[in-house]
Amino acid sequence: MSAWRLLLTRPAEDCAALAQTLGAQGVFSHCMPLLAIEALDETPEQRSAFADLQRYCAVIVVSKPAARIGLQLLAQHGAPTPDLPWFSVGAATAAVLAEQGLGVHFPDLGDDSEALLALPALQQAIAAPAPRVLILRGEGGREFLAESLRSQGVSVDYLPLYRRVLPQYAPGELSRQVRAERLNGLVVSSGQGFEHLLQLAGDDWSALARLPLFVPSPRVAEQARAAGAQIVVDCRGASAAALQAALEQFPAAAL
Repeated sequence: MSAWRLLLTRPAEDCAALAQTLGAQGVFSHCMPLLAIEALDETPEQRSAFADLQRYCAVIVVSKPAARIGLQLLAQHGAPTPDLPWFSVGAATAAVLAEQGLGVHFPDLGDDSEALLALPALQQAIAAPAPRVLILRGEGGREFLAESLRSQGVSVDYLPLYRRVLPQYAPGELSRQVRAERLNGLVVSSGQGFEHLLQLAGDDWSALARLPLFVPSPRVAEQARAAGAQIVVDCRGASAAALQAALEQFPAAAL
């Protein structure tokens, strides 16, 4: 049995799946979702984009919620585009798309925009004449991916499909659950997830910042350190496998 006792903060469905995977490996975890997904109302822009996918040389999907909602819109409004390459930032998002028979590419190492941009298949796709890329994502989010593509002469269209919100919790609930479950590590799966952790922690952050914090990428690691987190472990991915590898590399007794 692992000495780790982890707080998981993903959306409820993903949180439960990750807890089950960790439990099978002897790792105790406690779910406290800090992200809830709300699909945006369908718009004419969404219908138009999926009806005319052939105008794009690639579709990039940045998250599992974007993949799930995008697949629904594709089924309702999409025209057949068998040769259109799809790309995702991580393996878990790619799996959602691949289950529907889409040809999807993703970086083997790293779940972030930087790793995706280095992918040879993406560079090949945007080498087309007058390249145009569609990015499926949530409201807001990073501009780095689009800015990098535009700097290479690519026309980029964003299509927001959902928003992330912080579920309602009573003041002090985060610290109360950490104490009650005797947790010794925190896990976040995105920059926004960390922002919600920080927001919910409030005045208790100075104490929580001393706990090891597992993050999915160098960008979120930098974000966490800048906020005062004292022990930050970059899992180099948001998948269960990436977290498990990090837990093995950094046993609780060593921290």
